[in-house]
Amino acid sequence: MSALPVLHERGQREVFCGLTGIMWLHRKIQDAFFLIVGSRTCAHLMQSAAGVMIFAEPRFATAIIEDRDLAGLADSNEELDRVVSDLVARRPEIKTLFLVGSCPSEVIKLDLGRAAARLSQRLNAVRVLAYSGSGIETTFTEGEDACLEALVPEMPTLATKTRPSLLVVGALPDVVEDQFARMFSALGIEDVGFLPARSVDALPPVGPDTRYLLAQPFLGRTAHALEERGARHLPATFPFGVEGTTSWLRAAADAFGVRSGRFDEVVGPPAKRATRAIAHYAELLEGKRVFFFPDSQLEIPIARFLTREMGVQLIEVGAPYIHRDHMARELALLPRDVTLSEGQDVERQLDRCRAAAPDIAVCGLGLANPLEVEGITTKWSIELVFTPLHGYEQAGDLAELFARPLNRRSRLEV
Repeated sequence: MSALPVLHERGQREVFCGLTGIMWLHRKIQDAFFLIVGSRTCAHLMQSAAGVMIFAEPRFATAIIEDRDLAGLADSNEELDRVVSDLVARRPEIKTLFLVGSCPSEVIKLDLGRAAARLSQRLNAVRVLAYSGSGIETTFTEGEDACLEALVPEMPTLATKTRPSLLVVGALPDVVEDQFARMFSALGIEDVGFLPARSVDALPPVGPDTRYLLAQPFLGRTAHALEERGARHLPATFPFGVEGTTSWLRAAADAFGVRSGRFDEVVGPPAKRATRAIAHYAELLEGKRVFFFPDSQLEIPIARFLTREMGVQLIEVGAPYIHRDHMARELALLPRDVTLSEGQDVERQLDRCRAAAPDIAVCGLGLANPLEVEGITTKWSIELVFTPLHGYEQAGDLAELFARPLNRRSRLEV
């Protein structure tokens, strides 16, 4: 447990809602469709977030609450059943359908869990699940937590074994997942599953002989659901940078009895490559002062990487929510003089940021442009979620993300 004092803030927040997690989840879970039950605002948000996918037919859509629904002139459950039936008729390849709740009052009144059970029974060939991405209940990445929590009951039960299995929890780009799978195999850990799987039909089993590693720091509800089914957490730092990745892999190696010599043999070469890759940006980043606004919940492990491996000076590290157990090892590695904040009062935090005049402010899109106009260099926190950054092979890319805005600023200066 960290001895760092935490500044608890409760006020106006500047953060995306959990619906945006669909942007990476619908690419990861390749046989699933996400149907948002929401308003036109939800549809516009998702279309904006989708960006370049505007010309594709993505595997998500919005069942829009119309004026007649709000006026109580239509039965919302009947309307939802009709929309789902039309969708499945149009997209017969759908095997798993997620009903994703949002924050309009008429959606909150709907019991989407009961609707999912009813539709699963009615549609037979389609598995229907439900979770909330409402901005009232979730922030940005917590939408993934809610989605994976909904998947845990669908995971098969792991038969009793003489040797435990390993489960890696958190959506990873396929290339990163493949890298980790190869590394675990080289360490001699063969029975490895990933949640979410690329297909809902291929969900890994879980039970008392399951040991799990968290690949993402925002999965508190999913972790609790896994532990309810008997799985045991392997505490570790998160796999960002050389130090974090090595600690993460070592937690698995220790739990599965991997010899230290074999561990060093497998981990040594990629760790050295990663060290060389980040050294390329060390001169530019060393001594730079960074301020983190709360957004993705990646703030604490990324801050640990920046200060310990890149020589960055941390001013404030803000996070929407801090899970004390999952973050314990990360918090212990932060410098004692950093301000650690949980929650947000955006006006007060903006005042602290302006007073500190950091070299880089890590923040959401809504704050970036105003801060840039004021002369503060920014890094979009959303890039930390959409860019492959986990593991050794991506450590240089992680460092480069923070070097890029400094390079841009120096080129623009007259």
